Amino acid sequence: MFGKLLILFILVPVAELGLFMTLGAALGFPRTIVIIILTAILGAALTRSQGRKAMEKFQQATGQGRMPAREALEGVMILLAGAVLITPGFLTDAVGFLLLVPPVRSVVAGYLGERLKGKFHVVTPGNSPRDPKPKSKLDDGNVIDV
Repeated sequence: MFGKLLILFILVPVAELGLFMTLGAALGFPRTIVIIILTAILGAALTRSQGRKAMEKFQQATGQGRMPAREALEGVMILLAGAVLITPGFLTDAVGFLLLVPPVRSVVAGYLGERLKGKFHVVTPGNSPRDPKPKSKLDDGNVIDV
């Protein structure tokens, strides 16, 4: 895992630098800077609107009494999209804008959901043989064991 992250943190900046140099030479420095600023502003606005919609879906799911796993996963992806969109770079902007497109986000959420399935176990009173009842008024017995 550490090796993959190390490669990611080396390759992405090198690719971004190459794109900056190539597009900067083709478009000129001022236009390149304007594009970077505009994508950051547009990305922040889109992230805000998509984040608001995701929060509404999350609240709707909890209001219906169901576990908002997919909604939470989409919210994390929107947060990630916002983070990469405010960082300067064309490659990261492309990834960020893709994560803000609901159908793309749905496909990625489905993939991640399958990868994460079985890694989380929710324990509530009545389905835990170790601790079937809460110990105190502060402990309602709902534990997420990761």
